[in-house]
Amino acid sequence: MDYGFDTLQVHAGARPDPATGARQVPIYQTTAYVFRDADHAAALFNLQEVGYIYSRLTNPTVAALQERVATLEGGAGAVCCSSGHAAQIMALFPLMGPGLNVVVSTRLYGGSITQFSQTIKRFGWSAKFVDFDDLDAIAAAIDDNTRAVFCESIANPGGYITDLDAVAAVADKAGLPLIVDNTSATPYLCRPIEHGATLVVHSMTKFLTGNGTVTGGVVVDSGRFDWSASDKFPSLSAPEPAYHGLKFHETFGPLAFTFHGIAIGLRDLGMTLNPQAAHYTLMGIETLSLRMARHVENAEKVASWLEAHPAVEAVTYAGLKSSPWHDRVARICPKGAGGLFTVALKGGYDACMKLVDSLNLFSHVANLGDTRSLIIHSASTTHRQLTPEQQTAAGAAPNVVRISIGIEDAKDIIADLEQALAKASA
Repeated sequence: MDYGFDTLQVHAGARPDPATGARQVPIYQTTAYVFRDADHAAALFNLQEVGYIYSRLTNPTVAALQERVATLEGGAGAVCCSSGHAAQIMALFPLMGPGLNVVVSTRLYGGSITQFSQTIKRFGWSAKFVDFDDLDAIAAAIDDNTRAVFCESIANPGGYITDLDAVAAVADKAGLPLIVDNTSATPYLCRPIEHGATLVVHSMTKFLTGNGTVTGGVVVDSGRFDWSASDKFPSLSAPEPAYHGLKFHETFGPLAFTFHGIAIGLRDLGMTLNPQAAHYTLMGIETLSLRMARHVENAEKVASWLEAHPAVEAVTYAGLKSSPWHDRVARICPKGAGGLFTVALKGGYDACMKLVDSLNLFSHVANLGDTRSLIIHSASTTHRQLTPEQQTAAGAAPNVVRISIGIEDAKDIIADLEQALAKASA
């Protein structure tokens, strides 16, 4: 049966526990699993049989979460890991190698910009930053050593919406996978695979969990990319020495990337998601559609109110008709533009600092996607490591604050902003 999103977010991946009948997915707090016999153990280690070996690789609680997120994204499979940053490395790991590069959007979370511009150099990888509104520039940046194209569906911090269909067409023409960070949108607002994405990554820490309790990441595999179409992806198409010459794509087909992520990625990188964190995220996802609808409803009201405020220079919310990306909402995020955007204040840096310090309902934290309304001054915190030019390009200029709108009463959110803006502009 073809179930709807609201049903799948509750039931996908969850079955009554066969031993006890427990309705909620149990927290399988164990490091290892007993093999039936020596042949069973050998078959598991040879990837001839699917099952549980050791919780660095697989765990029943985590497996339920992987199935749920993959189902909601319309993917073939998924691999969970310890954080969103871990998910990005996990996504690139089978594709990259020394001397190879990835073409990425300039509109990314500040930590991702640092990861791509600095940290991946330690692996011998490199990133080329491009304005993803310039499709010709994306195509021009791709060379013989490019192995992937990377962007965010709704970019953090500005709420910019990427034209995924157009970017996917460029990547597809070059024979490259498109990796989309769907953290800010979630599969409720945007399903990147339907727009041509090969892989989807999330920081599950944010909207998927939704309650600010645990960190987690996931890589969802569309199962649609032909890893054997060229010799660019030997990790997936060529014989794997650690598994007696097994070829992942030939053996596992649409699940090649997923199996590689577990059998090699988690085995050797060890970025494991613990089962208790998986449990919190499973519970969070049960109310995802309800929360996202409220985030959007509140964000539309608050952004409209802020846009008309005399102390405000600009609001970047794509749900506003004044936004240059407003026309993409109906096409890319038909259920709304999310709950994340930035606000530029006429009073500049000092006014931003006063605003942050004067709010009562908002929490001043380095997180987003919580049920609570959150605020941060990105230039002095999450994007502090970037140059002024990079900050501006990422939508985190010194006169800008990032707001993640929660699910409180919109009138209360506006009232808190009103009193804080009055103090900030005094």
